Amino acid sequence: MFPKRGVDTSLPKGDRGFASFDDYDFRLKPKNGRVTITLADSDSHQDELKSIVESGEHEDAETAVSPRSMADERVDAPIPVRLFLGRRVSGVVGSIPRGFESLIDENVRRIEDRGSKPRIPVRIEQKKGAYRVTLLIGKTR
Repeated sequence: MFPKRGVDTSLPKGDRGFASFDDYDFRLKPKNGRVTITLADSDSHQDELKSIVESGEHEDAETAVSPRSMADERVDAPIPVRLFLGRRVSGVVGSIPRGFESLIDENVRRIEDRGSKPRIPVRIEQKKGAYRVTLLIGKTR
């Protein structure tokens, strides 16, 4: 439906992340439990991702994302993503793909409204020699 929306041409083609509005209903809620979002700008955070994977803390990792402030919203700043790794929070591991910030904002608010911790489970995978972070947002339904 919106194939070009959110494309950040300042990032390499393989590091722009991926998401699709077709995977969400009119309330921006994931349509099923298999919906994912691949983070953008992970290439510049490979050292952090490698240390997380080597430590073994990535198995139960979840996002540590805070909604954008009004100042960030005004300049359309990207949403950086950190990981909650049990007892500690990692450094930045990527950002939400451009144009899809509203999906994260809405789903984090929906999770908080339910009384749950505003965290989205993640999977860290190695693809083509680089680590990529995939948000398992469908599991928050």
